[in-house]
Amino acid sequence: MEYRQLGRSGFTVPVLSFGTGTFGGGTDFFKAWGDTDAKGASRLIDICLDHGLTMFDSADVYSKGLAEEVLGAAIKGRRSQVIISTKATFRFSDARNDVGSSRAHLIEAVNGSLKRLGTDHIDLFQLHGFDAMTPMEEVMGTLDDLVTAGKIRYTGCSNFSGWHLMKSLAVSEKYGLVRHVAHQAYYSLIGRHYEWELMPLGLDQGVSAVVWSPLGWGRLTGKLRRGVPLPAISRLHKTAENGPPVPDELLYRVVDAMDEIAAETGKSIPQIALNWLLHRPTVANIIVGARNEAQLKENLGTIGWALTKEQIAKLDQASATTKIYPYWHQEEFVERNPLPA
Repeated sequence: MEYRQLGRSGFTVPVLSFGTGTFGGGTDFFKAWGDTDAKGASRLIDICLDHGLTMFDSADVYSKGLAEEVLGAAIKGRRSQVIISTKATFRFSDARNDVGSSRAHLIEAVNGSLKRLGTDHIDLFQLHGFDAMTPMEEVMGTLDDLVTAGKIRYTGCSNFSGWHLMKSLAVSEKYGLVRHVAHQAYYSLIGRHYEWELMPLGLDQGVSAVVWSPLGWGRLTGKLRRGVPLPAISRLHKTAENGPPVPDELLYRVVDAMDEIAAETGKSIPQIALNWLLHRPTVANIIVGARNEAQLKENLGTIGWALTKEQIAKLDQASATTKIYPYWHQEEFVERNPLPA
């Protein structure tokens, strides 16, 4: 397993982490993803550790805390072998202040996650979304306090706009507070908007990408093709409207290109999609999920090989889309405004 440095820190993480959205199945939404219990989770974690995948990602809102509970039970007795990342900010209950990134909520959220996970610290704690109602000084100050208290070790954010992240970093620099080292962001062959602003920002400021939904919300499994109906068993039946929109023609164009590469390499469509991401600037870690052992082992087949430059170029071309302003205009001034390759 390859390890990469996480942002502007001395901490390294494996290039793959296991997402626990499939653990618990405590709500109708997450039940469509999976309902793995502690016994099943323990077996999947065994396989992960055997392959050097030591990082596990969760969030308090995954099945209303049940995913963290299942993860905690599955890693009991082997906490020192794993890296835990989790998230909070979204509403957790109907209580008035049980939402956002206020000092009150973040402290309660971290304490709740620690209890459910059965641990005394979280390796990477991420703000799940941007809270425009709480002053950034309060947010970053609270995270700094939690690091000082030893409850979290590194901080990151998720689903931030460029200015959200830059404001966070500016406040950290101004007051000498802990700074984000990771941005958990959506990025895939059929969703490359991350490259427009967040990738250049990450390169400039030393913030790594931890990629969620690298298979485009389940669309890059190889099961969706031109003229082929949605499989009878697919979480897209229940969750498609909650995921990022993707034009059909873009999806089919990308899958056509991957089919050609699959014939050349003998690799599967998901493995090709994930391997492409490992070549992208700022990407330190890709979150993969699995309902069962077969899916997990296929995802683990992403590492240990590499796409050629020609194959990467083919995928880049097939997945390219017209950028919105000002990004398309900036491409005309690469002499002094170089863009990530």
